[in-house]
Amino acid sequence: MKYFNIYNYNPYNICNIYNPYNPYNPYNPYNPYNIYNAYNIYNPYNNYNPYNNTMAKPTQSAALGFIFITIFIDVLGLGIIIPVLPKLLQILGHINVNRASEYIGWLTFVYAAMQLIFASVMGNLSDRYGRRPILLISLFGFGIDYVVMAFAPTIAWLFVGRTIAGICGASSSTATAYIADISTGSKRAANFGMVGAASAVGLIFGIALGAYLFAINIRLPFMAAGGFAFANGLYGLFVLPESLAKEHRRKFEWSRANPFLSLQRIYKTQPALAGLLGATAIVYIAQKAVEYLLSSFVYEKFNWTPASVGTLGIFIGVVLVAIQGFLIRYSVPKFGQPRNIIAGLIFYAVGLLLIAFASQGWMLYLFMVPYCLGGLSGPALQGLASAKVAKNAQGELQGAFAILNSISLIIGPLLFSYVFFFFTKNGSAVYFPGAPYLLAAILMLVSTFISIKSFKKA
Repeated sequence: MKYFNIYNYNPYNICNIYNPYNPYNPYNPYNPYNIYNAYNIYNPYNNYNPYNNTMAKPTQSAALGFIFITIFIDVLGLGIIIPVLPKLLQILGHINVNRASEYIGWLTFVYAAMQLIFASVMGNLSDRYGRRPILLISLFGFGIDYVVMAFAPTIAWLFVGRTIAGICGASSSTATAYIADISTGSKRAANFGMVGAASAVGLIFGIALGAYLFAINIRLPFMAAGGFAFANGLYGLFVLPESLAKEHRRKFEWSRANPFLSLQRIYKTQPALAGLLGATAIVYIAQKAVEYLLSSFVYEKFNWTPASVGTLGIFIGVVLVAIQGFLIRYSVPKFGQPRNIIAGLIFYAVGLLLIAFASQGWMLYLFMVPYCLGGLSGPALQGLASAKVAKNAQGELQGAFAILNSISLIIGPLLFSYVFFFFTKNGSAVYFPGAPYLLAAILMLVSTFISIKSFKKA
């Protein structure tokens, strides 16, 4: 019986825990309690270990890439119509340029109004059902919009397409909430920088794409954008994971989905956050001077061609990617979010001021650099604001940002178009095509003052 004595130090005693063949030997890699057992879920090298983040990294990277492309496609469609829409309206409606400009104003209004109404709804739905389904529905909806625009037989169908685009574009709040879900600390601002880069690049490359494809076929830009949207939707269907855990979800409340009540609640509950949102709203409005008026400005002052506008657009896109996609990943951890916000807003103001007084077309390439450096402020503003709210309110907060952007789409283009018209019309007392950019620079300085004041309240 000595063989079965647990105190027998024979290494082959089956009851000896140090027997190399004993599954309970703590050094046996097949011991089910050994954390280094390849099948033990608590093995730190096991991908299924609930505390192991090695699987999360590639998944998060793929998700960030998907969100980047989603935002890019959202804004790409907006950029595409800027150089193409006037001519398309003339063809469909058999109207002149002046009449077409009126339709453009109303189409922009419809798009912005739908975003304003649905941004908070989509953000709150994502807080209830998760980010993934809302994002996927949005992408396929965008694909439908582009198809409608590409084959629209009348102007009325363009309004149908812009309505669909406005509703689906409201999901940008869900996309930014997704970023907030999977990001922490300074990485959150850096990832918001990717969103900012995607927005800027989408708009600028949309303008360039519209200008270049216009030469081939006036409807081709919409077909291309539709293809991108459907392809990204299918990609996300198989790749994009859900970012909002069920325990962090909340009930959908219509009172919180009301865009104006949502803003009002944030202003009441968090005064410092309200200041940041106010500063962001002014920045959004000021940006519209470049986003919606740049083509008219260079046509009027420098007699550029659509191809020249497209080339400048590509240059701006490359610079913005470098700044918001890469530089901000260094600047935020190094200098902090408040300093990035202030520096970015000042860069915006300087860039806009230089553009306003540019005397030669080539100068715009130089002056766009400080303007693009202003992109440091947006992601830092969003990162700072998102750090002040709970996980189950990120959708609501990002919905508020989308609401502010929609309001700026209603106010900005109309405001700067009127200023541009007033200072370039025949018989104007002062001929100054750069007037909208001077006004935008002043607005950026106002936003800087509001931001500094909100930092003191925090």
